[in-house]
Amino acid sequence: MKGRLFPLMLAALTAALCVTPASALNYTMAPPEDYLFARPTSDDTIYEPEAVNVDRSKNAALIPPGFGTPTSYLPGSGELLTPNLAPGGLSGGLVNTVGSTTSPLLMEEYPTIDSGSTWMDTTAFTEVTSALYDSGGSLGTLRIPSIGLTVKVYEGTGSTPLAKGAGHFTGTSIWDGNVCIAGHNRGVNNHFGKIHTLAAGAAITLTTKLGTRTYAVTSVDKVLETNTSGTAATSDNRITLYTCVMDQRAYRWMVQAVEV
Repeated sequence: MKGRLFPLMLAALTAALCVTPASALNYTMAPPEDYLFARPTSDDTIYEPEAVNVDRSKNAALIPPGFGTPTSYLPGSGELLTPNLAPGGLSGGLVNTVGSTTSPLLMEEYPTIDSGSTWMDTTAFTEVTSALYDSGGSLGTLRIPSIGLTVKVYEGTGSTPLAKGAGHFTGTSIWDGNVCIAGHNRGVNNHFGKIHTLAAGAAITLTTKLGTRTYAVTSVDKVLETNTSGTAATSDNRITLYTCVMDQRAYRWMVQAVEV
């Protein structure tokens, strides 16, 4: 009897433990100190889309101000990396106002060109004829010593003549009057890549079968592509050079020089 009673008592004790109220197993744990909590993982930053039509090329790049200077903390402060390529960057210097071919800012720097009040009646012009071509098919040679340029000049401003050298504007004079020539500043060649840096008085020479003529730079302008006033016939002897403005398809550099 005793042998059977002990297993029954053990089973009853085990059952009693299983039905013990859960409150008997409660425990508490102290939270960690505030500094032990990690930073929240949520991101409340408000992101705004960037403007897509912003010039991020070298033309708009800035050289930041020196460390600790009064403007060092101001956004957009500093000097332009390439001021001669920035729109309006040299509006008070060598380059005239965009879209203009004259500027009062240059009246003291460049000599005044007086073509006469009746220039339309006294324009000078030399037509391109077959007799003016040399054996290589060019009309002459253009030289600008200050920028190390020597290039042959071919008739036309299409891709074929400009791939070989500079191109003469068809319909403009080749000798007397206003000789108009265009050239690339990058891509297939870079003949006119530095003409916008020419200083007042810089020498330009043009050699054709009619002789050699020397000109002095009188103006460097950034003009609209649609501005063709620089190709107009004149009574004086001058040369007008055109090239693109890098990354500004609507504009052209126009350099004019008069005979000396």
